[in-house]
Amino acid sequence: MLKTRIKEYRAKYNLSQEDLAKKVGVRRETIGHLENGRYNPSLKLAMDIAKVFETTVEDLFKY
Repeated sequence: MLKTRIKEYRAKYNLSQEDLAKKVGVRRETIGHLENGRYNPSLKLAMDIAKVFETTVEDLFKY
C-alpha cells in the first residue's frame, strides 16, 4: 500500500486539502484519497505535489 506524508507536509505548510488541491489542479477528494492510501497518483501529480512542498517525490511517497 502507498504511504504518503502529504498530511504531515500540509500541516507544516498550513495548507488545507482544498488549498493543496487548487495548487495542483485536482479535487479536494483526490487529496483525501491520497492521504488515506486509496489512490495512486500519476507521476505528474506526484511531482506537482512535491514541488508545492519543495521536496522530492521519494520523500513524499513510500511504496
